[in-house]
Amino acid sequence: MSNGKKRNTADFFRQLLGHWFDLAEDTLYVGLGLLLVAIAFTLLITEIVYFAQYLSTWTLAENVVFLLDRILLIIIFVEVLYTVQVSFRQHILRPEPFLVVGLIAVTRRVLVLTAEMSKLAKETQTGFYNAMIELGLLTLLVVALVLCLRMLRQQDQRSMEK
Repeated sequence: MSNGKKRNTADFFRQLLGHWFDLAEDTLYVGLGLLLVAIAFTLLITEIVYFAQYLSTWTLAENVVFLLDRILLIIIFVEVLYTVQVSFRQHILRPEPFLVVGLIAVTRRVLVLTAEMSKLAKETQTGFYNAMIELGLLTLLVVALVLCLRMLRQQDQRSMEK
């Protein structure tokens, strides 16, 4: 067999294998997307039920933080779904959606922590100080994530201008 035929055969198998890997990747992305949609819809329906229950029992004010926490969780699932969709369509993994998910997750934790702050202050002074340290670190994390997002967007604008 000549060297050219060996190369053509190897290229053919390489392309065939690449095609099968692309198909497997697409199948996994579709499965992940469907799973994320199912989870997000389940959480949304649960939140609607909780909201109606809290309204009917006049306990909405006491449960606003819980509802907001769960709503932000749903938004995280939607953002991860968007990341899967972009990866499926473009076959590229972009960092921006992950940074947005991180930003939402940090915001979620900040809201829950600040809502629990008065309870922690009443219980123990150490718990309160630990919560304050965590809040400070989460604030730094928000600043870092926002700066990263801004730098990536500026980089995208520069690449579009060229």
